[in-house]
Amino acid sequence: MLLRRLFAAVLAPLALLAVGAPARAEVVKTGHIEVELVAQEAAAVPGSTVFVALRQKIQTHWHTYWRNPGDAGDATKIVWTLPPGWTAGDIVWPTPERVRVGPLQDYAYNGEVLLPVPITVPATARPGESVTLKAAAAFLVCEEICVPEDAVVTLTLPIVAGPAKPDPKWGETVATVLAKAPKPAGLKAVWTRDGQAVKLSVTGAALKGGDFAGAYFFPYSGQVIDHAAPQAIERGPDGLTLTLTSGFAFGPEATEPVKELVGVVATKGGDYEITAVEGAPLPGSVGLGSLPAAGAGSTGGASSSSGGAAASGLAGGLPVALLFAFLGGLILNLMPCVFPVLSMKAASLAAHAHDAGKTRVQGLAFLVGVVATFLALAGLLIAVRAGGAAVGWGFQLQSPAVVAVLSLLMLLVALNLSGVFEVGAAAQGAAGRVSGGSGLAGAFLTGALAVIVAAPCTAPFMAGALGFALTQPPVFALAVFLALALGFAAPFVILAFVPGLLRKLPRPGPWMDVLKHALAFPMYGAAAWLVWVFSQQAGGVALALLLAAAVLVAFAAWAYGLGETRRFAGKTPLVAFGFALAGLVSGVALTVGALKVPTPAASGSQTAEAGSGLASEPWSPERVAALQAEGKVVMVDFTADWCVTCKVNEKTALGGARLAEAFKAQNAVLLKADWTKRDAAIAAALAEHGRAGVPLYLVYPKGSSAPVILPQLLTEGLVIEAVEKAAKG
Repeated sequence: MLLRRLFAAVLAPLALLAVGAPARAEVVKTGHIEVELVAQEAAAVPGSTVFVALRQKIQTHWHTYWRNPGDAGDATKIVWTLPPGWTAGDIVWPTPERVRVGPLQDYAYNGEVLLPVPITVPATARPGESVTLKAAAAFLVCEEICVPEDAVVTLTLPIVAGPAKPDPKWGETVATVLAKAPKPAGLKAVWTRDGQAVKLSVTGAALKGGDFAGAYFFPYSGQVIDHAAPQAIERGPDGLTLTLTSGFAFGPEATEPVKELVGVVATKGGDYEITAVEGAPLPGSVGLGSLPAAGAGSTGGASSSSGGAAASGLAGGLPVALLFAFLGGLILNLMPCVFPVLSMKAASLAAHAHDAGKTRVQGLAFLVGVVATFLALAGLLIAVRAGGAAVGWGFQLQSPAVVAVLSLLMLLVALNLSGVFEVGAAAQGAAGRVSGGSGLAGAFLTGALAVIVAAPCTAPFMAGALGFALTQPPVFALAVFLALALGFAAPFVILAFVPGLLRKLPRPGPWMDVLKHALAFPMYGAAAWLVWVFSQQAGGVALALLLAAAVLVAFAAWAYGLGETRRFAGKTPLVAFGFALAGLVSGVALTVGALKVPTPAASGSQTAEAGSGLASEPWSPERVAALQAEGKVVMVDFTADWCVTCKVNEKTALGGARLAEAFKAQNAVLLKADWTKRDAAIAAALAEHGRAGVPLYLVYPKGSSAPVILPQLLTEGLVIEAVEKAAKG
């Protein structure tokens, strides 16, 4: 009895001390965020639920992401380490802000955000003890660039028998976040399809007579709507109707039909979770007039937008898309795809470096050729996509016929630069009459050919602009492609109109013939590359026929050149021209025969990058899901044999032994999505990530369904760093 009283005398003060002891946590700084765990209650009670929030204090101008990040980004992930019997529920996500990034719209948080999580306390927890909760948090924090960061944070809570008091520092803040967080309110929601639009009508007591200015629907799925498009608002006595622009999930490439729209309807009166089913519009959801559309580019939830500025979301996005397209066109001149055509530009500039009039006319002709070809390809691309085909930028090189013709054309250009033949005197005279001796037709065709060869590349800035363009009405899309064309042509046009930059070259002389012959070799390289691409598309038998056609076309060019030379001497070599015509016709016939050879079936076996031992597997969405279920890091390489930038990255960044070792150490797998031939699944995956072409590189962190997008120009160190960070989860 005496011993029992002694224990009581000692434990009672300790229990009272535990009740009043605050929760203990340490702040972790990750670089751009201060992170810690904070609790609503100061202690945990056995058999109850305590809300513990991950607090992020985000650096000014930076942001993290909501559960659906929108067009880009990655949601915050939390992995808990708890004592036996303790369990963690799902994150209670506060309503995000709408953040405009160029033509894209993200759903994000900035400043300070708390992400509460319910923690179930087991009934066996012992009062008087304390418990330490541990969470590993990973998040993508972005400004103009994005940085994956992570932190391991802990929180120590005392366990008490009686009711727990609110935490003196954070209890009220966490309670406010929970009170404002979206939650079900017994609302009825229905959606119906109207062409490209999806009408979402919502009614219920919580919305009756509400103020719906700036109302907005945040979907939980990233594929059901076009996030960057405005959402038109119609008021009704019992609720509202939002007109949404349908996303990839409603398109022809979707693998299964949409059954429900699940997400958050944010209004000035509150934010509510809804689950909408397909059906007829709800009575009471319209009839009181419309409000300005809630558009992309609003800052904050619906309560921070009055709708006026939001209504210009599309117009506000177009100028940025135009700027990105122009910058992308400029940078495209530096991409590997365009190097061969630079030979033609250099030879033309050197020939007229000291004739200001001719250089200016050539510059304008080149500009017209670039613009006309860009708009023609864009118009064809838009028309084909409108017809339901899953194609993207660079689609013309997915056609073996186009690749075969281009390879022979590149060969002819190279032979011309080598002096094997010249354009006929009659043709030269006609061109001279048209352009005043400026080579107008040649400059125009140089611009056209430059675009056709450059189109497979997507440069920085250009990818997002193209992804935006292909989701917009045709007029806006063509405006983006026009800006891209102007950026691509700008360097050559500027040189043409600033001849002082060219006058530094020596006066015309024999050196120009040497330069012209030297510049032929990049064109031979381009022809060889295109022949190799053709072999990947059509197989070995077709390749043999195309090579034979190339020999005959080269023979035709030589015979034509021989005839031209003798014509200048006052003779008419009909025999030489006959041989040239026969060679050309035979070459065309063999090319047609090559295109009729059956295409070989694709292999599904593993491949290895040359010299590295890094194996890759064919990509499929199912394979990505299966590897993630196994807890592996997954990198996806969206590539094509006709994409020179892709091939450069494969040899420089993805072809080293260090990378193979890093993949093995981190239990990572490389999947290759080969778009050399047209593939609807790959086109859909590119569109899902806002891209219209390759390359695209995705890294799926361990335990995450949302990938990190790598830059289009890779280095081995960058890839290794991304894989190592992804392995941390």
